[in-house]
Amino acid sequence: MYLNIKATKNNTFDAIVVGSGMTGGFAAKELTEKGLNVLMIERGREIKHPQDYDTAMKQPWEVEHRGKVTAHSAEELWANKRFGNLANDESGPFFTNDKDNPYIEKRPFDWIRAYHTGGKSMHWGRQSYRFNKEDFEANAKEGIGIDWPIRYDDLAPWYTYVEKFVGVSGQKEGLDVLPDGHFLPAMPLFAPEVHFKKMMLEKFNRPVTVGRVANLSQPQEWHTKLGRASCQYRNKCVRGCPYGAYYSSLSGAIPAANLTKRLSMLHDTIVAEILYDEQKQRATGVRVINQKTNQVEEYFAKIIFLNAGAMNTAALMLNSKSNRFQNGLGNDSDQVGRNIMDHHLGVGATATVEGFLDEYVYGQRPNALYIPRFRNWGNDKQSYLRGFGYQGGASREGWSRGVNADGFGSDFKQSLTKPGQWTIGFGGFGEVLPNPENRMYLDPTRKDKWGVPMIVFDAAFGENEIAMRKDIMNSAMEMMDAAGFKNIAGYNRPEVHLGLGIHEMGTARMGRDAKTSVLNAFNQVHSVKNVFVTDGAAMTSSSCVNPSITYMALTARAADYAVKALKKREL
Repeated sequence: MYLNIKATKNNTFDAIVVGSGMTGGFAAKELTEKGLNVLMIERGREIKHPQDYDTAMKQPWEVEHRGKVTAHSAEELWANKRFGNLANDESGPFFTNDKDNPYIEKRPFDWIRAYHTGGKSMHWGRQSYRFNKEDFEANAKEGIGIDWPIRYDDLAPWYTYVEKFVGVSGQKEGLDVLPDGHFLPAMPLFAPEVHFKKMMLEKFNRPVTVGRVANLSQPQEWHTKLGRASCQYRNKCVRGCPYGAYYSSLSGAIPAANLTKRLSMLHDTIVAEILYDEQKQRATGVRVINQKTNQVEEYFAKIIFLNAGAMNTAALMLNSKSNRFQNGLGNDSDQVGRNIMDHHLGVGATATVEGFLDEYVYGQRPNALYIPRFRNWGNDKQSYLRGFGYQGGASREGWSRGVNADGFGSDFKQSLTKPGQWTIGFGGFGEVLPNPENRMYLDPTRKDKWGVPMIVFDAAFGENEIAMRKDIMNSAMEMMDAAGFKNIAGYNRPEVHLGLGIHEMGTARMGRDAKTSVLNAFNQVHSVKNVFVTDGAAMTSSSCVNPSITYMALTARAADYAVKALKKREL
């Protein structure tokens, strides 16, 4: 008995955070800085910043397969390969082996995962846009899904708080559709992009701006204190940034939490179940499995933050059954696993740009231009609901244009030492509506090699998304034509499925009513007050903007609430 008591004491913390990615890292930072002893549990391997970014400083010719995807990688990273080059030698080692971590597709779902320290915060596109006021109200106005339990003003100060810590470069535009934030100096637009911006204002009164991106253009004191430095304009972000110039949990939140001396971390540890005390009506801890040894252990805490990503968080809740929760922890509403959302992409246009031959680029800008939503906004009304934004930009052809070109000899080689013509392209990110029939659940019989039930995906785009995609392509072509660009070609990839936007969300949504939602306005599970969900699972609608900054703002707000409630002994 003495040994069991001692083991329990050694495994007891003030808080447990499941996941070390975008929101897990931020939860750990906030909770430790507020005085809590925190255990962060990561199911994947440990990666250390910056020494484990093996390809970060390699030249193109030093990468073994020159960015191509090998047959071996394609087999082990089959879901990643659907996106494009994620399975190559530059970034492939940082993504999850799909062969070892399989899932079941009733309908196709492109699940891109990164099981290691920092999770997908190491690989995100860093585009950081706030939801606007309408995004929090549209569901209620249109009778879609359920109403958000919060509004923009509830989250606005937390957006500012997160943006300041993360470091977001951007240009203030004064737009209701794209609220301004706390910005570092903006990155420059290229000459053809400046021309395009001018033409869009003249012909459509349609704003264009540079991407608001979490790359440090001008580090502040709190950034350099963590060892972060200015963006070097290398555009090798997918390899891991040795300079800490782009924000990740690995270079930002986790180092900040470590400074408090109150963070403990477990790697290679799968959280299989949340432990629930039916008398106390509270969660008491988690049961975990070491993915290398299969050893099972339990850890205990007063509060638990679930930040494993929308799908794994929902799967963990569904797998946490008891007499009280026979359908999964907190699943009285039967909404855990339902309402999968993402952003649909793979649709837009490309063109060539005449002129501007005396203009060039500044470094390799790790950013894009951004065209904010203009559909179903103001006086614009479409046959479908919601809208989309565009990301993309202009570039000059380099020597690689000669790969498929006719020619040989010294004159041909010499011509490739000079920049080619300008091209431009941008693709849409469209909003996906919540639909309870778009869901994931646990297979009743099939399990992975650790004995955990496998996830089954049954989700697809609806008629609204399909109608929007046609408009995304046509509108892109229309704008390029209006700007005077040539050789315009639209595209709409038919093989795009939910998940490919890598913005999966909605599987444990926030709401006002426990009968129709899983979480309340502070991301608490309605029926288990000491469990908080602040990753993408919490989202009630998806907007059309990249969601990570919203996830982090929700996390910071929930952590503040949780610690105050804990001190009041409400948890």
